[in-house]
Amino acid sequence: MSNQPDWMSDPLVEHIPKKKLEFLGEVFRQGQGKNQKQLSAYLIPLLKKAREEHLTFTPDEMQAAFAAIKKHSTDEECEKIDRLLKKTRTNTSAD
Repeated sequence: MSNQPDWMSDPLVEHIPKKKLEFLGEVFRQGQGKNQKQLSAYLIPLLKKAREEHLTFTPDEMQAAFAAIKKHSTDEECEKIDRLLKKTRTNTSAD
């Protein structure tokens, strides 16, 4: 399937189950073009839904996935990801 983003074929994520990669791929596809506030509003409920469906990621899986995504992203996209992750960590730690 050649429609998948390059990062999904990166050796960094080869150990992550396909279902998890597809979930992350959908998150990033749907997040394209949104500003930080829109991304936060979109991402927080999505992460909670993933938890409800028992689709969880180990810290190693998350680190590998974000490293692969950033490796295949522009500097601007990387900065946006970093800001969003920082905000997400802050919001989810308050749960």
